[in-house]
Amino acid sequence: MRGLWMAAGLAAAAATTGCTPAGDEKSTANAQASVNRQETAKQVVTSGKEDVPLPQVPSEVLDAAQAARPGFTPAEAERETRDGRQYFDIGGTLADGTEVEFDIMADGSRWRVVETQRDMDFSAVPALVRQAAATHDAGFAPTRIIESVQQDGLVIYEHFGPQGSDPQGRKLEIKWDGGRAEVLTREWAH
Repeated sequence: MRGLWMAAGLAAAAATTGCTPAGDEKSTANAQASVNRQETAKQVVTSGKEDVPLPQVPSEVLDAAQAARPGFTPAEAERETRDGRQYFDIGGTLADGTEVEFDIMADGSRWRVVETQRDMDFSAVPALVRQAAATHDAGFAPTRIIESVQQDGLVIYEHFGPQGSDPQGRKLEIKWDGGRAEVLTREWAH
């Protein structure tokens, strides 16, 4: 999707400057810089994830995960900062063996689960979500789907697929409210 946004941004910049992207190099560089700023605005700003040994995870974070799904057994943890907010991602299994990950955000002096994620097959995604993905980009073939259930029950389906040499470098997010699928133009944030 990034490539599509870049191409659209370059075309829009070229239209407003009256030149083609293949025109003079300075206009092309300015158009590319504009696209890069637009891309940054569409993404969540993150510190990057850092592995954290489970014994070093605050007990309040683990308690929040276990309260969200009784019977949850944590197996791994990561810490990051997203748009200035502190998060822990706690991965593990439910009592039935299902692998899940809880995104847990610092909310004042407490920690709360803001989304529950699991990997799933594309065939298990609601038909309207699959249709929205195909309509948005018929050539996109996702290799990984993450179902991300938000605290309020809304679901974001994160589609990952190949881009260049990166097998999961391309991302498409579709919001599902149980009746309508919407392709997001900005990365979902809490």
